[in-house]
Amino acid sequence: MIKKSAQLVAKLAAQAADDKKADDIQVLKMPEIMVETEFFVICSASTLVQVHAIVNSITSALEDEGIELLRYEGRKDNNWVLLDYGFVVVHVFLEEDRHYYDLEKLWSDAKRIPWS
Repeated sequence: MIKKSAQLVAKLAAQAADDKKADDIQVLKMPEIMVETEFFVICSASTLVQVHAIVNSITSALEDEGIELLRYEGRKDNNWVLLDYGFVVVHVFLEEDRHYYDLEKLWSDAKRIPWS
């Protein structure tokens, strides 16, 4: 794995999501209590097809940069896909599931980071 800063990886993931028209992309700097994860990238899509296009865009873009995907949760028809890159965790939701789980509210103390 090529060593890149966690913030750069988060911004690359956000940009790759934006390339596939993801909705409401947020990059959150996680509080100190999240020992292993520095950033969450959260975005949503209106269809499952778009969720998978966003996921494919992110995984391809980060793979091209030599960034290793550690875990991939939510394959097939899942409404929430989680991509774990260690210090960066990417959440891609179907819109209604994003509102239901409301990670931004759960982690309201996390700092929002501009990514574009």
